[in-house]
Amino acid sequence: MMKHAVLCAAGALSLLASTAFADDRYQSRPPVIVSPDLTAPWVMQLGGGNVQPVVYPRPMARRAVDPRMEQPANPQVRQVVQPRGLFARPAVQQVAMARPQYPAVRGQIDPQFLPQIVDYQTKEKPGSIVIDTNNRFLYLVMDDGKARRYGVGVGKPGFEWAGAHTVTRKQEWPDWTPPAEMISREAAKGHYLPAHMEGGEGNPLGARAMYLGSTLYRIHGTNAPWTIGNAVSSGCIRLRNEDVIDLYNRVKVGTRVTVM
Repeated sequence: MMKHAVLCAAGALSLLASTAFADDRYQSRPPVIVSPDLTAPWVMQLGGGNVQPVVYPRPMARRAVDPRMEQPANPQVRQVVQPRGLFARPAVQQVAMARPQYPAVRGQIDPQFLPQIVDYQTKEKPGSIVIDTNNRFLYLVMDDGKARRYGVGVGKPGFEWAGAHTVTRKQEWPDWTPPAEMISREAAKGHYLPAHMEGGEGNPLGARAMYLGSTLYRIHGTNAPWTIGNAVSSGCIRLRNEDVIDLYNRVKVGTRVTVM
């Protein structure tokens, strides 16, 4: 009985000591400081002034991208400020932003070579094509003395020609097989052409081609839109890709084409 009483007394003293220790431990509790930025996650709010919320840059307004605009040499970098302390990360995180998927260009096209409706008097029937190589214009004849005019690139000196043909074939994203004489001519200049090139954005014939009679000449697009308005081809008539697609959709096989 005496032993049991001693054990109870010892337990009571231990309990009182523990309670006193606990009261002593928490008698001056640290204050809870809450961050003024209540939009931050709760684990960051509890850090008070030692925590900085993530700062996101203001989104930039999207601009319409001109296909002729040059790609930047390096991707743009956006800075993101990270919180400090327990949740710290590197101060700056580089985020590569998407580049525009358009080809680089060397210059701007003269506005007069952009498509437009103009007054045009001709004996050719509506729906036919007239190409003025001197002024670098292609006219798609319309009713009532009007025409849809496009700027074109034409044959360079020594490769000019004139005549009348019909559109005998149309092709989307045409392949290109340079004639043997063109390959030899360019090789003499140090330019080596492929024997054959599949259709695509890098193909010199561009997005569409309309073949003229049984000749090697075509009305086609280009991968060099800055050349429109100049005499640069080996005799073919070239348009910007967006313009040749528009013309292609308006022209049928059998359409008369007059080059002058």
